[in-house]
Amino acid sequence: MTTGDVPLPPPGSDTPAIHIHVCVTCLRGLPVGAPPPGRDLHEAMRERAQGTSVVVHEVRCLAACDRGCTAVVAMPGKWGWLLGHLGPEKADDLMTYLAAYAASRSGSVMPSRRPASLSDMVLGRFPASLLTEQSS
Repeated sequence: MTTGDVPLPPPGSDTPAIHIHVCVTCLRGLPVGAPPPGRDLHEAMRERAQGTSVVVHEVRCLAACDRGCTAVVAMPGKWGWLLGHLGPEKADDLMTYLAAYAASRSGSVMPSRRPASLSDMVLGRFPASLLTEQSS
């Protein structure tokens, strides 16, 4: 699959998997009891990730509830990112971002290389060493 001008590596390639953990309980400002758009984002990402090296995980609550749908993106050896202000309507743009993330050396994707709809998505980052420490 190609997203934008950067191809996503196929599964089983030498490139490690790109992990995205999508909060399925995010309500994006909706009242309690409303269907969570975070669940819809998770399903949209699963559909788009088929045939790519993107692995989509569901997680319950990333504790950024006032920031809409949220997700965490991580790969070994790269910065991990907490992303917010997402929704199922941004799934294609998020796949474009993931391709740029996978292609970057450090995991940093400059705002000019992100789709415009994702300009306000970065809520925080964490060092790659956290991934290494948790897997050992």
